[in-house]
Amino acid sequence: MKSMQNDMTVGNPMKIILSFTLPIFIGNVFQQFYNMADAVIVGKFVGNKALAAVGSTGTIMFLIYGFVVGMTAGFTVLTAQKFGAGDMKSMRKTVVGAGVLSFIVGALLTVLFMVFMKPLLTLMNTPSDIFADAYAYIMIVSGGILAQMLYNLLSSILRALGNSKLPLYFLIISALLNIVLDLVFIMGFHMGAKGAAVATVIAQGTSGVLCLFYIIAKVPVLHLKREDFYVESDIYKTQLRIGIPMALQYSITAIGTMMVQSSLNILGSTLVAAYTAAGKIEQVVTQAYVAMGTTMATYGAQNMGAGSVKRIREGFRACTIIGAVYSVAAAAFIMTVGKYMTYLFVSEDVNVIMSSVEVYLKCIGVFFIPLAIVNIYRNGIQGLGYGLLPMLAGVAELIGRGVVAVIAGEMRSYTGVCLAGPAAWSLAAALLIVMYFFIMNVHMKKMFGTNGKD
Repeated sequence: MKSMQNDMTVGNPMKIILSFTLPIFIGNVFQQFYNMADAVIVGKFVGNKALAAVGSTGTIMFLIYGFVVGMTAGFTVLTAQKFGAGDMKSMRKTVVGAGVLSFIVGALLTVLFMVFMKPLLTLMNTPSDIFADAYAYIMIVSGGILAQMLYNLLSSILRALGNSKLPLYFLIISALLNIVLDLVFIMGFHMGAKGAAVATVIAQGTSGVLCLFYIIAKVPVLHLKREDFYVESDIYKTQLRIGIPMALQYSITAIGTMMVQSSLNILGSTLVAAYTAAGKIEQVVTQAYVAMGTTMATYGAQNMGAGSVKRIREGFRACTIIGAVYSVAAAAFIMTVGKYMTYLFVSEDVNVIMSSVEVYLKCIGVFFIPLAIVNIYRNGIQGLGYGLLPMLAGVAELIGRGVVAVIAGEMRSYTGVCLAGPAAWSLAAALLIVMYFFIMNVHMKKMFGTNGKD
């Protein structure tokens, strides 16, 4: 059964990591097209204020999306470990457990965000001239959390079994659908920012349903039997122990970005629009790091299940080299020609906004290697089954980002706001490197000996 998917416990680590990362990277870029399509079409056809309204909710979107992604990835770490160990019966039970927990948490998140959204936007100093559009947009997105949950859970399960290509195909279809629906709702029905939100929710739900149909038709190892629904409490406890800290770690990061957004909002809607456009450009380039992190979570989990410490070390080393090489190339691109992507988003005051976009891109480009380390080591350590330690790196991010954001807000400094992210990455990267060496040189030796089963 394992051969039907991708067994990451054998073969050349560098080759395995590259082949697994590339489809996730492409898929993540297409996922960014959800929001990018919203920003491009809203900015071009509705105006800068509408673009700022969508952009001002970006950190809340990240809070929602990050919690969902972190939680579903955490719930399926145990799935990857059981798959790596060859225990298919227990693996299917972990799938049931992840599904039950995801539905419960998703329903709770939907209610919480919809009840507290207006006070949250007020707390974040959302400018009054864009408040109504921002509220309408993010409320519709909040109502579609279970649609997000469905796709992210099923794609995490497929990746846990080593299949990173199918989630990509469904995301491509979904991203194209999102663009078409954006044009229909915004240009055809003149729904403005609300139309972009409706398009996003429909597209996300579609990708989830496609994943479900594929699993039913083509993945017999995931076909559930009656006995699979009797899930032991230990499975739920382990999934919560890993999944909740992963979700909270993303949430902690999001809280930091919300502090940045609050400081930015004080500077007015023009700089909010510039920061929004720059952030969209950044997100496309940095999806490679997210993909590397997802890869290392699966790679680490499968090899942990197989008890192969040597392969875990080799995987971290290979992925770090890939991350460093990519960082140099990405920084060179984003710091030179990246600013010209502003034309995609903005139709008025382009030169003014582009100069502010350039400041942002230069601030972040210098710090891409720490960002690579954060994603590779945080997710890799989580894949090994450690939930709490990587969350501490999230706390370090919050401190770094929050302190710089507060100072920048007090000084009314746009450059200071742009440096908040790099400060967070640098602190977290340093802490994660220390954690990794502690785990590999102290904790792993106690568990397995020097190289485990190798």
